[in-house]
Amino acid sequence: MSRFLSEKYISLKPYVPGEQPGDKRYIKLNTNESPYPPSPKAIQIVTQGAAEGLKLYSDPVARKLRKAISSYYGLDESEVVATNGSDEALCFAFMAYLGSGEGIAFPDISYGFYKVLRDFLGVRSEVIPLKEDFTIDVEAFCKTPYHVVIANPNAPTGIPLSLEEVERIVATNPARLVIIDEAYTDFWGKTSIPLIKKYDNLLVVQTFSKSRSLAGARIGFAAGNRELMRDIDRVRDCVNPYNINTLSEMLGVAAIEDTEYFSECVAKTVAERDRTAKRLTDIGFEVLPSAANFLFARHKDIGGKQMYLSLKEEGVLVRHFDVERIKDFARISIGNSEEMNVFMVKTLKILEGVKKK
Repeated sequence: MSRFLSEKYISLKPYVPGEQPGDKRYIKLNTNESPYPPSPKAIQIVTQGAAEGLKLYSDPVARKLRKAISSYYGLDESEVVATNGSDEALCFAFMAYLGSGEGIAFPDISYGFYKVLRDFLGVRSEVIPLKEDFTIDVEAFCKTPYHVVIANPNAPTGIPLSLEEVERIVATNPARLVIIDEAYTDFWGKTSIPLIKKYDNLLVVQTFSKSRSLAGARIGFAAGNRELMRDIDRVRDCVNPYNINTLSEMLGVAAIEDTEYFSECVAKTVAERDRTAKRLTDIGFEVLPSAANFLFARHKDIGGKQMYLSLKEEGVLVRHFDVERIKDFARISIGNSEEMNVFMVKTLKILEGVKKK
């Protein structure tokens, strides 16, 4: 780092994304991306004429995208803000609501970006341990005096809170903001978004990176009552007023309007997830009950890091988290059926090798 870096950032530990290697061809089951291409209707949007339009600034409020999202979820346009991925929505929310000494509560095992944002902004936090079965401690979140952020379904476990449990946390203390991060909710088939009509302290964040196959386009959104959205827009206009580029907006509109293709891709992913979970269970893995597009699994004969390294040698990438409580687990993104067949073949090979030693 240079001698000019602000002292307050020297000790920061940045978020570490999943590997994006360029040295060889891998089956990538490590970053929860979709194995399917974007909607054909979205691909058709990227024409020469659209590219020529890039000489002009994008719409500062991404009005067409906001309209498409609000229409899909039965909201008013004033109840949605489009963002550069859901990470930007989370960042804007943390900046908007944690700037005057407020604290934030989140699970000890969850999306690592929450801790990064906490440290970056220098805010207080309450890190609430998951229960022994890796489910979220609803009672503890009902009692916290801080604002709340929860991934639902949770990552990397894949275990969801019921909508009734979410509502209980939101309703318990109306003086706290509750942020529900629904990056994987389409693979569960449920969303907290309808609750924003009932509660003014609920903010829901989603992404187009997973179920809508647009990870590279960087599209997300926040949904909440219009006062919350004015807050988010206020921060957005101060930080990144042209946050959605022209092509991404066009891609996002086409993707959310192509409901048939979206449903087809989600159904295939869910079917493959459930099939793979059973196959892993049949060969001795403990697999947590996932409602996402990934599985979190461990085997008594091999540690999570060894599993990750062995699969990498075989040309398959999964994710390992070097955290004591979950060090024996590997997180496996769900690919297409051919990719998951290769994963299973390689996994069986690795287990057989371990047993021979």
